[in-house]
Order: sequence, then structure tokens, then C-alpha cells
Amino acid sequence: MDYTIVKKYFPEITDNQLIQFQSLLPLYEDWNSKINVISRKDMDSFYEHHVLHSLAIAKYFPLLPGMQVMDVGTGGGFPGIPLAIMFPQTDFLLVDSIGKKIKVVQAVTESLGLTNVTAVQERVEKIKGKFDVITSRAVTRLPEIAGWVSNKLRIYNDIEAGGILYLKGGDIEQELRDVPKNWKRKTTSITKWYAEPYFVEKYVVHLY
Repeated sequence: MDYTIVKKYFPEITDNQLIQFQSLLPLYEDWNSKINVISRKDMDSFYEHHVLHSLAIAKYFPLLPGMQVMDVGTGGGFPGIPLAIMFPQTDFLLVDSIGKKIKVVQAVTESLGLTNVTAVQERVEKIKGKFDVITSRAVTRLPEIAGWVSNKLRIYNDIEAGGILYLKGGDIEQELRDVPKNWKRKTTSITKWYAEPYFVEKYVVHLY
């Protein structure tokens, strides 16, 4: 499965965006040969498991120009980098506590010419400022991520303003029950948008 699957599900993207998505695989193959940022066995399904998965957030909640987004525990840059390609007028801060992963994110960002991304090595609790949207992908349990970032959202308890958009798989019912009651929540199966079997039991969880 190659980069054209992005065009299949997002026919509105520009030629330049398509080139940027196409460029992702060779960039990550190169970096993965030096630093293990993505599981080697996953590279054969790179566009499905990493790029398309990240872009499920774009299907659920189109990010607006001028919004400020923090991607927590970004690892090699997911979901942050695919979202930054998709929404060039939105500002992204990609955060991870592991320096070598941020080094990869910075190099990939520079190679793609993305001017809307800043990547920093830091623990999320120490990040200053407020954000419209906070994204993350299976970094920790839902109650933990809610606790980490509860004071970092610009607007709270408003579904249209953003909140936490979390990519999570498997049985999430108990985790949702453990999220503090002051959070509203909405869960959407990714199979609503994508036909591939990989996305069965994978969700966009929206806490706001």
C-alpha cells in the first residue's frame, strides 16, 4: 500500500501535499536505518498504520487556520507531521521527552519544508502556554492524558473549540469510565471513514 491511499481518502489535497506525503516513506526509511523510530515490521504498512491512522483526526475534526495544536508524545512525529501536511495554516508543537525522536521529527520537518511545525524535547507537564487542540496516539491511558493536559487547553467543555483528540485502539470502555466526570467525551470508530481491516477497533476519542 503506497502513498496514493492518502489521495484516495483525501481527494482534495494539493499536488504539493501529495508530494510531501510521498516523501515521508523514504525519509523515515532512512532515519529508521539509524534510529529505531518505527517498528521495522511496520514499515511495510507505513501509509496505512501511521499516515492514514494519524489523518483519522482530520476526518473527525478539520483543524482551522490559526489554531494552535500540541501533539503529546509525538515519537517519530505521529499524528503531528501528517496533520501538519494536511493543515498548513495550523500551528503545531510536537513534544516528546526522548531527544533522538525529536531529532528525527526536526529533520523530517525540515526536509518537507514544513514551516508550521516546532518540535521540542520536553515533558508535557513542563510545556507553557495554551492550545486549541491536543493530539496524541496511544501514549498512555485516557485518564492520564486528561490529567497531563487539563490546564493546557484554551477553551474547555466546548466540542467545537477542540479539546483532546486521541487515537486509541482496543477495549477502551474502562478507560473512558476512569476519565474524571468533568470531561465530556465522544468516541468514533475509524471504520466510519476507512475500509481497511486494520482500523477495526481503532477509535478517535474526543475529550473536551
